[in-house]
Amino acid sequence: MIRVLVADDEPMIRAGVAAILGADPGIEVVAEADDGRAAVEAATANRPDVVLLDIRMPRLDGLAALAELRRVLPDVAVIILTTFGEDDYIARALTDGASGFLLKAGDPRELITGVRAAAEGAAFLSPKVAKRVIEHLPAGRMSRGAKAREQVGQLTEREREVLALLGSGLSNADIAGRMHVVEGTVKAYVSAILGRLGLRNRVQAAVLAHEAGLVED
Repeated sequence: MIRVLVADDEPMIRAGVAAILGADPGIEVVAEADDGRAAVEAATANRPDVVLLDIRMPRLDGLAALAELRRVLPDVAVIILTTFGEDDYIARALTDGASGFLLKAGDPRELITGVRAAAEGAAFLSPKVAKRVIEHLPAGRMSRGAKAREQVGQLTEREREVLALLGSGLSNADIAGRMHVVEGTVKAYVSAILGRLGLRNRVQAAVLAHEAGLVED
């Protein structure tokens, strides 16, 4: 059973998300919170597997709550709930250890998929959010797509395959099944990819996979 905390200051959004998740027999909403400070306190008390965190909340906004959760509960997966127009927040959360990003107005099926992926240690990016992140990040001297393809060119064919599957939101276990290898081999591939490309976490790797065109949106 995947234990989830839902944190959003809008009661209707919070209730809707909780209802969608509660309809899945493998997911249990163990707590709700209406601000960032309450989210941290509820997570500490209930020890959920996944926290769904609105990026804009009173008392402690989503980014500050994310940082606090990373400090006190480093193993909990945090998915950021966002809307269009919050690109600055998304870009910052990307580097602060978020496990994924979902649009509030997105497909309910993505909500279930995202929670399951995060609980299994995968990175999940709603395709629309991934596109927004990529468009918002600075282009620099070369287009980000060209830079990403150049970076990915350092990888072996097998590592590129792993990166593409990681960018699709698959867990290590799922990737192992697709590639017909043991999970430990996938973990070694992921560690090698992050190290070689200078990436901090799986979400940054997932963004790079999208930028390089390895993932079909």
